[in-house]
Amino acid sequence: MKVVVVGGGIAGLSAAHRLTESGHPGLEVTLLERSDRFGGTIRTVEREGCLVELGPDSFLTSKPWLSDLAGRLGVADRIIPTARTHRRSHVVHRGKLHPLPDGFLMMAPTRLWPMVGTSLFSWKGKARCALDLVLPRGSATGDESLGAFVRRRFGGEVLKRVVQPLIGGIYAGDPDTLSLKATIPRFFEMEQRHRSVIKATVAQRRAAARQQRGASAGSGDPASSGDPASSGDPAGRGDRAGSGARYGELASFDRGMETIVQALLRRLPSDTMHTQAEVTRLTRDGSSWDLSCGDGRHFQADGIILAVPSRHAAELLRGTDTGLYDELTAIPHASSAVMNLAYRRSDVPHPLDCFGFVVPAVEDRKIIACTFSSVKFPNRAPEGLVLLRVFLGGMLQQEMLKSGDEILLRIVRGELRDLMGIESEPLHTELARYPDAMPQYLVGHGRRVERIESLLGRHPGLALAGNAYGGVGLPDCVRSGELAAERILDGAVAAHLTGPAS
Repeated sequence: MKVVVVGGGIAGLSAAHRLTESGHPGLEVTLLERSDRFGGTIRTVEREGCLVELGPDSFLTSKPWLSDLAGRLGVADRIIPTARTHRRSHVVHRGKLHPLPDGFLMMAPTRLWPMVGTSLFSWKGKARCALDLVLPRGSATGDESLGAFVRRRFGGEVLKRVVQPLIGGIYAGDPDTLSLKATIPRFFEMEQRHRSVIKATVAQRRAAARQQRGASAGSGDPASSGDPASSGDPAGRGDRAGSGARYGELASFDRGMETIVQALLRRLPSDTMHTQAEVTRLTRDGSSWDLSCGDGRHFQADGIILAVPSRHAAELLRGTDTGLYDELTAIPHASSAVMNLAYRRSDVPHPLDCFGFVVPAVEDRKIIACTFSSVKFPNRAPEGLVLLRVFLGGMLQQEMLKSGDEILLRIVRGELRDLMGIESEPLHTELARYPDAMPQYLVGHGRRVERIESLLGRHPGLALAGNAYGGVGLPDCVRSGELAAERILDGAVAAHLTGPAS
């Protein structure tokens, strides 16, 4: 059986690995990537002692699929957590950086007094947020935008000053168009189970703290039980809750995210992997598939996994299934860019006492977020240097990316000067652009994915993988690739059992 995987990003690599890992007899796997390298948006480079992530810099360990893959590849021991100090975010408010209230996680406060004392919200906004404690549950049926959910539970101030910039940093999207169930379903589940989202987040934090204390006590390790980060204090500095993203669940690799890509490449037969092989035509010939590449190469396969952006998959399937084409092209994508900048620590007046900051759209600034990379993870910059990652673009600022590299650098430097007081030129910079790379899970996305799955049922030997369907994070992409491989393998087994010999 011949299987061709189209797309050499993390989803395609995971699919190819799962196929070869299965040990299925007679299976031949070919991996085709149109660019000159594998890994997709995952790319780590070293520059003058700095470990620079041009793409994603971390992954969620609470979604186990990437961690499990790392274990099977023998690189799990190279996974590192975020630094135990400064696990919190700041947000730009009226032109200044303000810390998010301790315990404010994504969209809900879990501690009372930090919320009372913060200057981010008016007293009216704080009172409106507290109404979540008494509001009834929303409908359990249908879909709702993330923005509508936040307004209904917490009010407009929480949405525009905190949730919108946090969501913008994750999904590069507009919360008023994104589906709650498709992006952050756990908040929908919290409301349905506990009625109050605040009560649900407090209960989860306390349960996690009890579990951590129990684990520490059971280990008999005094150092663990005395470590605030191991005893329910994810902030690692007595804050007990941290703020912003779930930093305690984020991890990377000691030498950057490309570690997982290189580990996958070492496991895959090199003679079956092809770069600069852009598939331009895909047709079905009876029970097999024919693929044509732009350079004239041709491949025939019994199974196809399209681990490419949904629009690219749609173009390849246009002549095969117009229904699939229509559904896939209806998934919009946002463009973004990441600029890494290195500075001398002495040139950065900010205390760097957090993992970075996000910028609400209402601030009308030209960047959407900044990560303090050398604070977030160890060994990202030499002693005495600071490494920053600035994000631009997204659905609300698409026009920004029409500017040239030098203009973007001037924009970023101007924003860092205004917000962090950095006047000096950076020692070096790295810019990466990602056009149409972030799918937007609009309201109704879950139903669209169900329709896509139904249409795929018409085509044995065809599977889709990538970030456009069931999650945009790296673990989601790994799972997507592995599920696509399982689909192809299950189809091969079924074909064998129903073949002439049976």
